[in-house]
Formats: sequence, C-alpha cells, structure tokens
Amino acid sequence: EKIVTKDIEDELKESYLNYSMSVIINRALPDVRDGLKPSIRRILFAMQQIGVTHDKPTVKCATIVGEVMGKYHPHGDSPIYGTLVRMAQDFSMRYMLIDGQGNFGSIDGDPPGAMRYTEGRMSAIANEMLTDINKNAVDFRPNYDERLQEPVVLPSKLPNLLVNGTSGIAVAMATNIPPHNICEIVDGTIMLLENPDVTIDELMTVITGPDFPTGSLILGHQGIRDAYRTGKGSIVMRAKAVIEVGKGGRESIVVTEIPYQVNKTKMKEQIANLVRAKTITSISDLRDESDKDGIRLVVELKRDEMAQVVLNQLYKHTSMQSTFGANTLALVNNQPKVLNLKQMLHYYIEHRIEVVIRRTRFDLERALRRAHILEGYKVALANLDKIVATIRGSESPVEAREN
Repeated sequence: EKIVTKDIEDELKESYLNYSMSVIINRALPDVRDGLKPSIRRILFAMQQIGVTHDKPTVKCATIVGEVMGKYHPHGDSPIYGTLVRMAQDFSMRYMLIDGQGNFGSIDGDPPGAMRYTEGRMSAIANEMLTDINKNAVDFRPNYDERLQEPVVLPSKLPNLLVNGTSGIAVAMATNIPPHNICEIVDGTIMLLENPDVTIDELMTVITGPDFPTGSLILGHQGIRDAYRTGKGSIVMRAKAVIEVGKGGRESIVVTEIPYQVNKTKMKEQIANLVRAKTITSISDLRDESDKDGIRLVVELKRDEMAQVVLNQLYKHTSMQSTFGANTLALVNNQPKVLNLKQMLHYYIEHRIEVVIRRTRFDLERALRRAHILEGYKVALANLDKIVATIRGSESPVEAREN
C-alpha cells in the first residue's frame, strides 16, 4: 500500500549513520561522568533495585542476568553475563564492581562457570556508584518498552572512568582507557578543585601513571605523558621478572607479574614455540608454579647461559613486553570526544557538583514539607481544647476535617 521511492545511496548513508550513532552512544563508549557503558550501568542499577548489595547474601548470576535482560537491556543473556563476569575478575578490573562467588575465569583464559552455578552481589565500591540515586540526583529515562525508568547516568561518587578504565570498539572509533590507583585520582581531583588553573604537568605530580591490576612495569614516561596531554599514547608494559641462581650455579628467570590483558597460557605457548623453533636455544625447562598467592612462571636455563640475555630475547619475541594503546575517548553530552587528563577530571567534578546540588534540593524540599506538618502540629497543640471541641461538634469526619 505504501511504497516510498528512495535513492539507494541516500538510504544506505542514512541507515548506516543511524546504526553507527546507536553503537557509539548506546553500546560501546563510556559516559565521561560515571565512566560506564550502558550494559554495566544497567547491571548495577538492576542489582540495586532487587537489593543485591554488598551487605546482603549473594544470589545466582542467572537471577541478575534475567532481571537485567527482562527490564533494561534488550540483548542476549551471553553478552550480559560476559559483562557481569568481567566486573568480578581481579585481573580485569582494578577495583571490582561485583563480588563474585564461584568460577569467574582465570588469567590463563579459562572460561567462567555457567551463570546457573556462579553467584554475585555488588561490591562495596559499586555501592558508592549508586549513592543518592533515589534523591533525584540524576535524570531518568524510559526503558526499552517504556514500562519502567532507568538512570541516564549514575551519581558515581567514584571517579570510575579513570579508576577502572574501559575499552570498547564502536563504528569508526574505539576507546582504551587504562585503570589507575584510586588514591592518586582522588588527590588529582582535589588538586583541580582547589586550583582550576592547574596544568596537566602539575596533575602528573600526583597522578604518576596507570596502575594495572596484573602489576608489571611501565617503560619510560613518554607514553604516559602523551596519553595525559593529548588523549592518545603508547604505554609499553613489561613483565616483572627476577633471576634466581639454583644448584650448580644454573640460573632461572622467574616471572611474577605479567602485562595487563595478556593471557598467561598463550605467553607460555609463545616461549615454548621459540624453543621448538630454536629461536632461543638457552632454555632447558619451563614450569608454571602459579597458585592462589600469585603468578610464578619459572624459565630454567642451561648451564653457563646468561639469564639477562635470554630475558631480553623473551621481551623481544613474546608478550612479556606488550603495548597498551591509550585512547581516552568518552561521551561528553552524548558526543564522542578525545579528552586529556584535566578534561576527564573537570567533567567528573562538574557532574558531582550537579549531583550534590540536586540531592540537597531534594533533601531541602522533603525537610520543608515535614516542617510544614510539624508547624501545623505545633498550632494544634497550642489550641488543643478548641480543636477537640470542634471535632466533637462536627457530625462526620469530613465535616470535622473542613471545620
């Protein structure tokens, strides 16, 4: 009945633009204010709504996933559970937002248990992300079927964008923000609050660099400086290794920390492949002695081999040395922008000021409403006999109320 004639070029352009904007704003990029993508925000809000907070018992992850999928996030259960799992991994998040119980995967790339086996609740730090949400501190919008309301952004007492970092691939753009130490970020935020004209170099005296959850070393300062000044920088990470001397003077390389987002099993395979291909001929044995106390990867060397030379070869040929390409892209008023360190802190402070003002207005209005009632009681108590007489002289409760 209704046929619209349209040029295919215009239709493709328009449709692809709509799709790309949807991915950029509603899926892949974090908001500069709370540092969260919509999926994480919805998971935390849903958990708060059903009371799965840090001071309550854990519940099945299937319960949480069902709640999020049914009310706020119209996508499959697998991506929702994948997001939930990552929030509970101590090797993925600098400060975990989910307190998980059960198998949530490992740094070796082992998959997590199915959601019907694992349990979780919000961590104490995640509670801070939602403080004052019921005090009209942030805007709400209708959910996907307009039955319920969901927050546009969280109040976020925690400067999460810098503290936990994030990564996401949108259409024609990507973001990759490294995690940081919360004490440094708070010190930097206070420095900017006290002096709005502070320079990025001055901020870098307290925020010295990223703080990855898996440890490791950062080589040089240039990559950090570039990332903080321009929003883009290449940060070189290197595994932490010590050289131990065993029986007969044979040396071993012991790796205790590995770069962020490196799979330990794949790194071991890389070393083994180098030995098989005879690229490195000095290694006699490779053992993984990691346990609950931490990583311990032992590379035993042949007699009279120099450990430092082998270590340099391992850094060159394996992911024991890798690069974190920082690209601090985030949504500012729903527009993607590459931000420097000062801008990220500035937008966070602006958000917190608005939250505090809105929260205070809410508390004030509630206090004024209560004060109005109490003042009425005060008048009533001062005229108690008259009021009792008026009520007794009325024929019905309605008349008594009017009198």
